[in-house]
Amino acid sequence: METFADLIECEDVLLFVNAAITSTGQREFHSTQAEQRLSLRFLHSYIDGNYPEIYAATLALEINDHNAAMIIRNLLVRHGGDGALIAWRLSRMAPQRVYRLFQDLRRLGVNNRRTRAIIAGWLSGRSDLAFDAVKYRTALKDAVRHAHLRLEGELGDFLFAPRGRARFDHPLLDAWRRAHYEKAAVYELPYTVAEGFAARHGIKRQIFMERIAPRLTRLERMRLAESARDQGVEPDLAAMPLVRLASYALSLPFQTRARRRTELTAALRAAAARAAGTRAGTWGRVTAVLDDSFSAFGSVTKRHRPLAVAVACHHLLEALAGDYRGLWLSGGDDPLMARPTGPTPLGRRIVDGLETAPERLVIVSDGWDNAPPGLAAEVLRVWRARLDPDRRVSIVHVNPVYDAGGFEVRRLAPGVPTAGIRDAEDLPALVELAQFAEGRTGPAELRAYLAERAAERMAERAPGAAERMGERAPGVAERMGERAPGVAERMGERAAGVAERMAGR
Repeated sequence: METFADLIECEDVLLFVNAAITSTGQREFHSTQAEQRLSLRFLHSYIDGNYPEIYAATLALEINDHNAAMIIRNLLVRHGGDGALIAWRLSRMAPQRVYRLFQDLRRLGVNNRRTRAIIAGWLSGRSDLAFDAVKYRTALKDAVRHAHLRLEGELGDFLFAPRGRARFDHPLLDAWRRAHYEKAAVYELPYTVAEGFAARHGIKRQIFMERIAPRLTRLERMRLAESARDQGVEPDLAAMPLVRLASYALSLPFQTRARRRTELTAALRAAAARAAGTRAGTWGRVTAVLDDSFSAFGSVTKRHRPLAVAVACHHLLEALAGDYRGLWLSGGDDPLMARPTGPTPLGRRIVDGLETAPERLVIVSDGWDNAPPGLAAEVLRVWRARLDPDRRVSIVHVNPVYDAGGFEVRRLAPGVPTAGIRDAEDLPALVELAQFAEGRTGPAELRAYLAERAAERMAERAPGAAERMGERAPGVAERMGERAPGVAERMGERAAGVAERMAGR
């Protein structure tokens, strides 16, 4: 029998996972950066303190790099976590974020044996440390010193005694040396490094952009696309992830979107088809309620991010469904021309969606139902209690915004699962994870799910790792099942709220 503590554990873990997927500690429409970061720090401390095994296992889920770095830092501070899982996660993170994590560990004085081994292992796995030495020179020096490593040969000289050599054999290292006095060498360097040398040499921006264009990465091309269009820099639309592509499209003026409608729509559909993969067309009849209200603007630091997630989900659901219909709150029917405006009449649009008799209803919204307030919750309550008690229609709410004040992504109704979302490609996995919020599966299934995902991650990293993880899974599950006494008492006022939501199920 599941106890009240079991339900609290599931609630806590899902609450944390949703936060770790959506929040990056940046300002949102309804909360400041300081509020976001304070809320996140509290959640990390709470989950790490009460469920340390589960806290470490969440590295195997689709959490964002910001929270993954926080988890790894906290695990290494207390000497916890699976070193192999940490190494796998680091291999999936952007190198600049990994180097920033290593610098944080150095500032905190975390220099235990496991930390040094993880830093050394990650550095040994880099395909070209010479590139890192040029692009992340200071950060690489800090990591090498902190892990007590010794770099022999010209790489060590480049980092710690660059003036000791008249030239370097590695072409990139030597290009950095020559770029101090030779303009032509600037264009042999990575863009972010070359930009600084170009300013030092007084090279005009237009000339610099024309000549550096072949060395731009995919993300650099996207960021510079509009400002550098006259210099011939174009983003590779076909290679962009869905949300980034949607963000790029929404950043264009309306006239440009209209003029490039065919090109941009084709790129979005191609990206959605790649993300859907073998699941394309397997979801049956799907209706989506998509939020393009004013709060979908996001914030100055995350401009149009919620709206971009909705546009990306629209195209992915279109690819996943056999029969699809997308309903925007504004009443519009062209996602490419969407703009954040007006109130959030979620309740009315959900009624419209249910009237289409879907097999699956997906709601993409920040959850701030205000036209009128609470209508969406009442519609969903009546639907589940009176009209569809057998749950013939699967309803899932995905929310791209973390509510710092509530320590969770804002929910619409107790009987409808809510999952945080950041990248549209994670939507199928998040819909699977959301089942744990419906009250039909308990902590045992949740722990098994986490162990299974961790085993999958280890299988990606090295042959035989999945088998080793499988052998450890029963013991992990047992340790996860050990709960500190007095969980319900420590939960205080939150426990009462959880009980009310459970009663609604």
